[in-house]
Amino acid sequence: MDKLIQHLDLICSYEPYKYIISNAEKKNEKFSRIVITLKNDDYQVEKFSEDKVFHEKLLKNDLKQYLLSTVENQYKQLNAWNEDFEFMIRISKKGKCSFSKVINKNGQAVAMDHNRKKNYILPEGTRIEPLVDMGIFTQSGSVVNAMYDKYKQINRFIEIIDDSIKDLEIEKFTIIDFGCGKSYFTFVLYYYFTVIRKIDVHIIGLDLKLDVITKCNATAKKYGYDQLHFELGDINGFQCNFPVDMVITLHACDTATDYALFNAIEWNAEMIFSVPCCQHELNAQIESNKLSLLTRYGIIKERTAALMTDAIRGNLLEYCGYKTQLLEFIDFDHTPKNILIRAMKKNIPRATKTKCLEEVTNIIREFNLRPRLYELLRDNNYLE
Repeated sequence: MDKLIQHLDLICSYEPYKYIISNAEKKNEKFSRIVITLKNDDYQVEKFSEDKVFHEKLLKNDLKQYLLSTVENQYKQLNAWNEDFEFMIRISKKGKCSFSKVINKNGQAVAMDHNRKKNYILPEGTRIEPLVDMGIFTQSGSVVNAMYDKYKQINRFIEIIDDSIKDLEIEKFTIIDFGCGKSYFTFVLYYYFTVIRKIDVHIIGLDLKLDVITKCNATAKKYGYDQLHFELGDINGFQCNFPVDMVITLHACDTATDYALFNAIEWNAEMIFSVPCCQHELNAQIESNKLSLLTRYGIIKERTAALMTDAIRGNLLEYCGYKTQLLEFIDFDHTPKNILIRAMKKNIPRATKTKCLEEVTNIIREFNLRPRLYELLRDNNYLE
């Protein structure tokens, strides 16, 4: 069940224009297949019986639940397509759920046939100052052709955040962005909250470079972003004496991500969004007698250590009371550093927490690891 939900969440995040549900669980199932096609902002469902086709409308907000209930209870296979990829979920006779994603070679042509235009949260044709200054938008608000991938990446991140807050009743919101740099993403985030969502947001950007902070504060003043300001601050040492709703850390290098996550836990932040970078720590530690195959070859060792790093972080966040997902942030073709950690404060069952911590201690013991986030939590009495 959890695997199926995870795979469906990933597929739906790519907003496919077509889904096909097939391979019925029971031979006497009324419909041999179900085709779901994007029509404007909602979906058209076609159910194929032996001699008839039944049509119905499906609201976009109901899509995930419809897919979950249908695939889980009645069918063994789901295929989906967007412009770039074809996705497939298959459920075996024993209930094992498998997932695949391949390049959709006919994606652009099919999408044109359906006259589909992607409705991005940051719409083309709207003058958004940070995107103009980044060189992504022209002065008139059109996307620069060479920057279209970057435009999609920024929208993808905003979509993930939007998916997390859209059903919440929010009047005021406080965000801390660790290691903000001068990428302008913080400005885009402020635009999203204030202009698109009409939320009274206060964002603090932290960076270690004084010239970057000075320039960013000047830019915020130029845009008229009154509740966005930047401070000189270390991820490890920043003191916070006010409630924090969201912590963001994009490409914080190596253990800087661990300190950011630990601070978010300490502040009891409601939401955490982290795109880790340069996971070197465990690569220097990892060794195993029983599973030495994973450490024998340099490139395998490096990737194994990086994946272990983020898996451990995910489990520790779950243990600390966060419903955590590891999502594909952007396509692997653009960068191998494409994992985003999304953690939402939830009531996690005690049994789930116990299992998460056991899994971490098992992998630490087997590979002789000393993960920084684990040590921070242990030394500050978060781990039992």
